[in-house]
Amino acid sequence: MGRVIAGALAPRRIGGYPHRMDFIAKGRSVIEAEAAELHRLSARLGDSFAAAVAALREALDNGRKIAIAGVGKSGNIGHKIAATFNSTGATSVVLNAQNALHGDIGIIGAGDVAILMSYSGETQEMLDLLPALRRLGAKVIAMTGRPADSTLAANADIALDVAVEREACPLNLAPTSSSTAMLALGDALAMVLLEARGFREEDFAKFHPGGSLGRALLTKVADIMRTGDHLAQAAADERIAAVLERMTAARAGACVIADPATGRMEGIFTHGDFVRAFQADPAGVAETPASALMTRNPITISADKLAAEALRLLEEFRIDDLVVVGENGVAVGLIDTQDLSRMKIV
Repeated sequence: MGRVIAGALAPRRIGGYPHRMDFIAKGRSVIEAEAAELHRLSARLGDSFAAAVAALREALDNGRKIAIAGVGKSGNIGHKIAATFNSTGATSVVLNAQNALHGDIGIIGAGDVAILMSYSGETQEMLDLLPALRRLGAKVIAMTGRPADSTLAANADIALDVAVEREACPLNLAPTSSSTAMLALGDALAMVLLEARGFREEDFAKFHPGGSLGRALLTKVADIMRTGDHLAQAAADERIAAVLERMTAARAGACVIADPATGRMEGIFTHGDFVRAFQADPAGVAETPASALMTRNPITISADKLAAEALRLLEEFRIDDLVVVGENGVAVGLIDTQDLSRMKIV
């Protein structure tokens, strides 16, 4: 097979129109159509949305859960919305409408909130769920394109409007704009609920422990700082030759200069400091006292801070080493940028 030459496909016609430019233009029109519907969705958010957030928050605050059900494309969107709720600490389950009527509805209890998704508001499986949900004492939120005149909306506690003027499908048939509206509204519910419940970065990390974000938000400075034999320390009056020996023994690129009697940090001497001093005075640097070359009052951090905070300081001040101090300024450890890389926090 020969190689494809740039522009070689341009003259070809597929389906009666040029191959490349019309495909791009039509793709853009789909995205623009859906974006326009999202703008309309945003503009009409009102009291029903606020009521839905309040109902969801009340359920979660009382130790209850959210159940989401839909059929077809709505069901697929429901899975994603449930995943977003769960990842932000809002306990959610996906309810298979058909299986629910044959026993699975036992997962629902009084005080739970069920979000039933049906664009027409007349999907039979959703309507069949309503009586059972009522008997179990669950609150029902309908997500529908017909909030004013559908059976689902009429029998729900709260109706959320996801109506669209037209699907992005050129035939106006395939759920496109409408499914995007459902997805966006679900995200809006999840994010506003997140804020209403005071959900923080640390909380988010608990549900994402396997990723770099989780490691950065859960790992403390105390978990990764260098201590013991891996922490090079020297007194201010020690010669640089001795300081370098301590750094070599600890396999560290920096040495904490501290008062031998109190352990109080007085400064830091780094490999960079040595290079600069050596370039200025190659013969005399070895006998120079650490106090003459150390950096006084360096940037420090406490052991109980998050590793993410250490990363921020290292980047903000463009340094490679960060002294960890405890009470009264006593040096208790050292953070090296290599430690953050090793822990896959950067």
